[in-house]
Amino acid sequence: MTDPDADTDGDANAGESDRATVAGDDLDAVLSAVRERVTPDPDEHERLDAAAADLADRARDAVADLPSPADGADVLTVGSTARGTWLAGDRDIDLFVRFPTDLSREELERFGLRVGHAVLPDGEEEYAEHPYVVGTVDGFDVDLVPCYGVDAATEIRSAVDRTPFHNEYLLDRLTDDLAGDVRVLKAFLKGVGVYGSNLRTEGFSGYLTELLVLEHGGARETLAAVADWHPPVRFDPEDHGTAEFDDPLVVIDPTDPERNVAAVLSGDNLARLQHHTRDLLADPRTDPFFPADPTPLDASGVREHVDRRGTDPLAVVFDAPDIVDDQLYPQLRRSLAGVERELDGMGFDALRTTTFAAERDDEGSDRRAVLLVELADRELPAVERHEGPPVHVRDHAAGFYGKYADDPDAYGPFVAGGRYVVEREREPAERDAVAVLESDRIFDAALGARVESALERGYDVLAGEAIATLVDEFGADLREYFEPSV
Repeated sequence: MTDPDADTDGDANAGESDRATVAGDDLDAVLSAVRERVTPDPDEHERLDAAAADLADRARDAVADLPSPADGADVLTVGSTARGTWLAGDRDIDLFVRFPTDLSREELERFGLRVGHAVLPDGEEEYAEHPYVVGTVDGFDVDLVPCYGVDAATEIRSAVDRTPFHNEYLLDRLTDDLAGDVRVLKAFLKGVGVYGSNLRTEGFSGYLTELLVLEHGGARETLAAVADWHPPVRFDPEDHGTAEFDDPLVVIDPTDPERNVAAVLSGDNLARLQHHTRDLLADPRTDPFFPADPTPLDASGVREHVDRRGTDPLAVVFDAPDIVDDQLYPQLRRSLAGVERELDGMGFDALRTTTFAAERDDEGSDRRAVLLVELADRELPAVERHEGPPVHVRDHAAGFYGKYADDPDAYGPFVAGGRYVVEREREPAERDAVAVLESDRIFDAALGARVESALERGYDVLAGEAIATLVDEFGADLREYFEPSV
């Protein structure tokens, strides 16, 4: 589900001419120029407000037609649309239907889908913690989500139950001026690639961005603070002072003292933000806010990188399981780590790894996913070193020596570093990493359950320059891998 507090705001890019820097101007001038670009004009405001109001009215009509167990349910607009912090060009509207807490989970889901399909007759069902309906109306992407109308965020029965409390907290505190600063900070986070609290991005949510601007009093003040952060960093807006968290950034949810709003943020993305913030403060300009889209790498570019690096990249390519990104990417990362550990345990040396998947389409068709492991060498020697116990550990040492003393295929035993050592022959199938990945040995790795099931249905292993065949789908991902930057 699109988290209404982690909104993916629309692209404010407006062509190459608009990407000019404000050379020589100070940071205030840059932030002012950015603010002007990312603030919706009155016409855009009017269109979105009218669409949101119409959808809310339709949802209330649908709620009124529900049977009596749903009496008392209400409808509210949440997220950046409701709080006035959405960027120019954003096309997202998030509607929540709050149901009485005495409804069962099954009734909540059934009534929520009934309202969703009434409001969005051409909508599709998605599933996060429970099902909801998404659709498009007049060019706006709409999520209609059921939740429980609990009395406090500490009493939630599903994760989305917190969202109305976030809405209320921020509406009471965000002035128009601060909302404008939130837009500026969102644009920067988005521009440097760390915006979005989904488990694919592991970045900053909209709600977290709003809380940081409130905490520091503006976008400029937030950027100045970020540049000097020494993780772990902790903020507690309401001085709850209770729970402890082991995260690089901790922002205690003012509506729920047991929750860290920044829990999904990765340490790498926090470090990236600090790098780009310091760069902006040293050289104020607008282009970090509105970067050009990267040009996908073509096949010849991939082959050139592979040849130049002299390594052996291997790609396990398969049809991704049909799950949402917030479920898929943790599975992919776990599987990638498992494959790397398995290869490392066999003696292969991984230089770097990554994983990516094609975007989901509206038709629900198969999309491919990739586990990419770049090895120093895909082939190992025919023999491997195997160290035994120290010679002075008499019983264990004697057992080791006796095991290999008459083995005609072993070199040794001999003594090195006070230990018995042998060099023994590797199985032929374990000398080539491609052969390993094409065998059942891949299933010995600690794979994500859904990825393992997908691999059981079939996969391909591409080696070396053969990964250039992936450029049609993954050219941008391959450029990001072979031409890394902060």
